[in-house]
Amino acid sequence: MLKLKGIFRLQWEPAQDAHVLLYPEGMVKLNQSAGEILKRCDGTRDIDMLIADLEQAFNTQDLGGEVRLFIAEAERRGWLEEAT
Repeated sequence: MLKLKGIFRLQWEPAQDAHVLLYPEGMVKLNQSAGEILKRCDGTRDIDMLIADLEQAFNTQDLGGEVRLFIAEAERRGWLEEAT
């Protein structure tokens, strides 16, 4: 189960019309897909549950590959950690 690392905060930024990831040194503007994925990285879902939730929310299928790629990139950037 993944969650954002403590130094990061995800929020909707009306001025940017997008979700942003805030951290002490700055901000990352996220596209809609990234925002929806990171909103669900709250420590209560594993990746399969997260994918199922997205597929249900957006009435689509076969998101697994793209979601896993994004999660891998978010982990590489140090945004995520395992929930304890």
